[in-house]
Amino acid sequence: MAAESKAYRPSMRDRVRALAALTAAGAGSVALPGTARAADAAAPGTAATAGGTLSVGAGETYVVGTTTALTALTLAEGGTLAAPDGYGLTLTVDGVETGSVLTATLAPSTTIAPGTYTGDIVLTVAEQNPAAFAGVTFALRQALYVAADGVVAAKSAASALAGGTVTDTAAQGVSVTSTGEAFDGFYVAEGASYTVTDTVIGFTGNGRCDFVGDGAALVGTGSGTRLVLDGVTVSTEGVERSGLVAGDGANVVVKNSAVRCLNGVLPSDYVFAGGANMLVVPWRLGISGNVRATNLLGTGTRATYLNSTIASETWGAFSTDSVSGAQATAINCTISNLGDEGYGSFADGDVTERILGCTLDVGTYATVIGASDSTLYYGDSTGEDVARLNTDLELGLSDDELAALPVRSTTVTSRQFGVMWHGAGTLHITGGTILSTAATTFLDKAVRATITVDGSQGAALDPGNGVILQVMETDNPGSNDGVYTEPTDDPEKDDSWDVSAAHDTDTTAAFTDIALTGDFYNAMRTGRNMVLAFTGSRVTGVLSASESRHAVDTITSAEYAQLGHVTNTAQPVVNNGVVVTLDGGSQWTVTAASYLSRLTLSADSTVTAPAGSTVSMTVDGEPAAIEPGGDYSGAITIGVG
Repeated sequence: MAAESKAYRPSMRDRVRALAALTAAGAGSVALPGTARAADAAAPGTAATAGGTLSVGAGETYVVGTTTALTALTLAEGGTLAAPDGYGLTLTVDGVETGSVLTATLAPSTTIAPGTYTGDIVLTVAEQNPAAFAGVTFALRQALYVAADGVVAAKSAASALAGGTVTDTAAQGVSVTSTGEAFDGFYVAEGASYTVTDTVIGFTGNGRCDFVGDGAALVGTGSGTRLVLDGVTVSTEGVERSGLVAGDGANVVVKNSAVRCLNGVLPSDYVFAGGANMLVVPWRLGISGNVRATNLLGTGTRATYLNSTIASETWGAFSTDSVSGAQATAINCTISNLGDEGYGSFADGDVTERILGCTLDVGTYATVIGASDSTLYYGDSTGEDVARLNTDLELGLSDDELAALPVRSTTVTSRQFGVMWHGAGTLHITGGTILSTAATTFLDKAVRATITVDGSQGAALDPGNGVILQVMETDNPGSNDGVYTEPTDDPEKDDSWDVSAAHDTDTTAAFTDIALTGDFYNAMRTGRNMVLAFTGSRVTGVLSASESRHAVDTITSAEYAQLGHVTNTAQPVVNNGVVVTLDGGSQWTVTAASYLSRLTLSADSTVTAPAGSTVSMTVDGEPAAIEPGGDYSGAITIGVG
């Protein structure tokens, strides 16, 4: 297992001294729980101990009764190291947490793996930190547990903290390294206020559940909890080995930091399960992966990242899940997927998500809107907006910090889609935001999507496949073992559905002061209209009802990459109304036949054809002139000849 380390690491005595250091402000000292050499430890069992060494044979169980320091540890196959009931056991060798393995693939706790360990060994006996989610209670372990009154030594495996200074209110210059499973670095809870600066955290090995932060580098959780990171570098590699988890009403502020999380290797016997046992992203989202770099959870939780980088290999970088009244904000950050798939951000539930002055380089989606009531902003990091957020989100930025933040625009580069809706939500795009996508810019899968784009300051959309907005029936099969099958019959007309009106459940998109080149398709079979409004804008393309088709007729988990990718055939409206309003001198240049249910023009707006062509219109099969100020409804066909 762990070989004797060649690199210098502080001794146990040095770490205890560092932990006991006081801040200049006179914060209370922090000390390890009492330690004992193995020969003196009151630990029942049949294992042999002598001279700071411990050997546990096959079939033997050794209960470590108190935190114990060793120079050598041998644990045979079939032997067991255990802690008393209600306690957890953590092994560090030369300051590195190691040897911990989950007792089974979906177990909520760990054990120490068989092997021979030599060096500066500490077996820490600490009170369990139980965290429950979806009917499972996890026994969390962490290097440092912080509550409202400061560090809780009885819940900390502090021998995993190397170097630096740790007090009841802050940690500075510390490093935390873990090669075991399901171990946390910092766990800040119970209304604590804590700051971590100039710290390096490196974790290799699987975590267990990012809904509670089991295996995360840092966790800030609980109403009234405030966790501030500044100059922190996090690097993880492992299943569910998240960089940072914010939950249950905490306020987490991350500055000048970097979080980078790579996938791990799934246990060979793992079969997809949801809830507390979701170790991978559901394939029906159209992506793969087994770690989210960051996650925000719970009610009233806030997480704000400034001047930082957030990267996941696949799955997700900047995520929210199962939230209510939450706020997720990234200002002047770089958000990326290092692999070919994944999302930049995920907005789930009642969350306000702001992406201001950021650079996104993503595999599949810039953002996924996953549940109703989500509101997403892409915009610039203006001084006015950042100052307002500093107050509203209680960021605690100084005047100098505010002045040092440059004003930037958001730039999105996606190797597939822009924003995808599989839950209802609202998107606002302002400032100089640029969305460049290889595929469709806005992908709406049969839910209410509300979009506003203000191009007055340079915002622009660049769809690589020529489609700006695609409204379609969902291709989500509904379960992980489900199959999506392309319908082959024609949709039945629903006479009760008004295709010429705007409904609260419709997809609406409003564009102001912008030039757009691309197509807009509504391929819904059931009642849902696509309502488009253009003010002071120019749009060149097709605006039409359509039939959409995937490249394959059935999609299983093996074809998950086909999800969302469709081609369109423009055709007359059935239940998929297309309601178009041109106002404020807008111009629509029609590039191919388009089928609408309503067209409204202001007196200074026009519908034209490309140079060298002419445009014509029929309404309910009868020719009609397209006149300024006109308002037309019915079966409308706009043709180009």
